[in-house]
Amino acid sequence: MVVCGDDGLAHRLAAELRGVYREQVTLVVPPSGRRVRQPVVGRARAASAALRDMVNAAVNRTGNSDATGGTGGTGGTGRELEATEPTEDVLADAGVERATALALVYDDDETNIRAALTARRLNPRLQLVLRLYNRRLGQHIEELLDQSAALASGGGPGSGSGSTTVLSDADTAAPALAATALVGTSKVVETDGLLLRAVERNPPRPGEVADPGLCTLALLSATSNDPAGADGSEDSGENGPQLLPDAAAVEAATGRGTVALEQVSYSGPPLPAGRAGVPAFGELFSRRLRWSLAGLAACVVALAVALMVVTGDHPLHATYVTLLDLFSINEPAHNADIGRQILQLLSGFVGLLLLPVLLAAVLEALGTFRSASTLRKPPRGLGGHVVLLGLGKIGTRVLTRLREMDIPVVCVEADPEARGMATARRLRVPVVLGDVTQEGVLEAAEIHRAHSLLALTSVDTTNLEAVLYARSVRSRLRVVLRLYDDDFATAVYRTLRAAHPRALTRSRSVTHLAAPSFAGAMMGRQILGAIPVERRVLLFAAVEVAGHPQLEGKTVGEAFRAGAWRVLALEVSDGERAAGADSPSEGARESRLVWELPDTYVLRGSDRVVLAATRRGLAELLGRRARRGVDV
Repeated sequence: MVVCGDDGLAHRLAAELRGVYREQVTLVVPPSGRRVRQPVVGRARAASAALRDMVNAAVNRTGNSDATGGTGGTGGTGRELEATEPTEDVLADAGVERATALALVYDDDETNIRAALTARRLNPRLQLVLRLYNRRLGQHIEELLDQSAALASGGGPGSGSGSTTVLSDADTAAPALAATALVGTSKVVETDGLLLRAVERNPPRPGEVADPGLCTLALLSATSNDPAGADGSEDSGENGPQLLPDAAAVEAATGRGTVALEQVSYSGPPLPAGRAGVPAFGELFSRRLRWSLAGLAACVVALAVALMVVTGDHPLHATYVTLLDLFSINEPAHNADIGRQILQLLSGFVGLLLLPVLLAAVLEALGTFRSASTLRKPPRGLGGHVVLLGLGKIGTRVLTRLREMDIPVVCVEADPEARGMATARRLRVPVVLGDVTQEGVLEAAEIHRAHSLLALTSVDTTNLEAVLYARSVRSRLRVVLRLYDDDFATAVYRTLRAAHPRALTRSRSVTHLAAPSFAGAMMGRQILGAIPVERRVLLFAAVEVAGHPQLEGKTVGEAFRAGAWRVLALEVSDGERAAGADSPSEGARESRLVWELPDTYVLRGSDRVVLAATRRGLAELLGRRARRGVDV
């Protein structure tokens, strides 16, 4: 395996491949002086004195783990190369021509695409995994590289040519970050129209029966209610979280929360018409102006009816004459009777009232169109919203997810030219321009009435400072931090939780959330997504049953391996139904996935299933460790 990158995702991915999958990995990173980010220990020591005192002990543990080949180290099997750019010579020196898979996880899309084109030419059978932020471009690049590999191998897609997978760390981490900020809203995995939701449920009361949903994914830590407990760590002991427990473990677990899986589809209201760029008619004019226009229209109708009664004209002709009088373009009624003259004078008076109303309507409409293309300010009295700090790559994806769930959001961004400003304008989300570390900025975002705070800027100390200040304003505010390093995130999480035991605190590392999906894609599996369970990760993958003795020829019940993997659904063709399905509701659906498979259903080699697996369980399912005789 070859991993090329310039930030923490490359190191985390290499550690994932070495520690979980026991692969031989060559890591290609820029020289130390030209790396985008400093080492974890260096960045932690560069923090302010107050923050350093708060997390001093945790930072020392982070440094020790790095020294022993932790997240940022190069322990395990493999080597590390330093190169400024992934040129053809560098890729050749890394052994791409003999490699099984190559991951290009540079922060720049153009660098990844250029290296992918070169690598595909050097090795058509190479499994390519690219990190691209532009999803539409990623689809085209994926098709192009797959077609190039098929032609170079002299056959079609099934001729043994290498495949290409394009992923985005922002897309992988955004659902978890958005869901963590909401109470009652779970962690979400969404792909190709499939929406899975993992719901955290409190321990059932005596006499109550917990609803397992589709299945029980995990048991939460026994210390989840202890502020100084192990919740948030990777500890797999008896007090830590248990992934994919069997029925006996679920029944034996008393006083522990669970994570249940549900399948849902977004059924909220559609986006208002104003978000498409053209405000609705009701938003063009104020309520007072609409009533004024309606009153003038009623006067015109009344005058037309009165003229019809006085003169005996046809209704259409009476209306026409009234409009002529209204706009003062009719001849004076010198020779007409007194009734006609009075009506003409009234029509002229109504016409004088109409002119300022029409002018006000034009000015108000222009102002509405102008405000639709500018940033909105938080409305007065806003409450129960989510304050989102940072509109970079991650923040933009999280903002989109929150608006898809119809959650009110107020964004705070220091750079008026940030990547997500256009998205905020399009979605008509209020934005406060300013540095979150400056006094008054969070107050402008109505932080004292907010539901939760999402600190997603690219600077760890900025996120931490904003959270600490927000907690001083409102001690029970729910906060979610995006922190660069997972060990540092764990340390901050435990400290904030101990200091504010009654408030919900979550610290998330994007590399921690994204690395398992990238590693699974390098192993040749279609990863649908990842759901974090406390500090552990549960992967969802679509797997062909053929070639896997742990699945093929076994029933769903026999294929289940507690703590490793569990079959969740079976993919079927349109109109096809799984054997053993008793009702049409268990047949094919829009997503063509059959859920709640009976335990007696026998998996065939032609089947394709969706399963939940731990990282080690997915590695075992690949069969690599069994061949090497390595016990993880």
